[in-house]
Amino acid sequence: MSILSSLIASKTRIKILMRLFLNPDQQAYLRELSDDFSVSPSQVSGELQQLSDAGLLNSSKSGRQINYRANTEHPLFPELHSMVKKALGMDQILESILERLGNLKQAYLIDDYAQGKDTGLVDLLLVGDIDLESLQDLVKKTEKYIARKIRTLVLTEDEFKNMDKLFMQKPRVLLWESELE
Repeated sequence: MSILSSLIASKTRIKILMRLFLNPDQQAYLRELSDDFSVSPSQVSGELQQLSDAGLLNSSKSGRQINYRANTEHPLFPELHSMVKKALGMDQILESILERLGNLKQAYLIDDYAQGKDTGLVDLLLVGDIDLESLQDLVKKTEKYIARKIRTLVLTEDEFKNMDKLFMQKPRVLLWESELE
């Protein structure tokens, strides 16, 4: 979080940005964020209001609940999205994977990080013909660099196709996809 924390003093605001800008398809509501961050609803409410006033968040009402999500149309969205990925070390993970692992077809971030929750455990789903020995070495080195634990699941393209329904139910973010099909 060092990139963002040096620019933004509020830890709650950083957590909101991490949560909503890592995976812009996700949305969250006040109580959910308050519970996840272990801070008071009024603290979260103030930050959501400021981010909404700045145009960085969109909100929609669902019954009595207001859901918030990143405003992907905001001119700063691409930069904030990129900063969040860098803060979480996703850029470093992907760069290393692409350089060293063989025939990677797709890379997904799944579960907590796909929801924008920085739990310290990064779950990656890698699809393709991957060199598992290089992957283990790479994971160890990258974990030290990003100060987070990385758990990988490697599937061939056929295995992924057979299990796609299972993964459609999980939170996931496509990090990378091969352009050559």
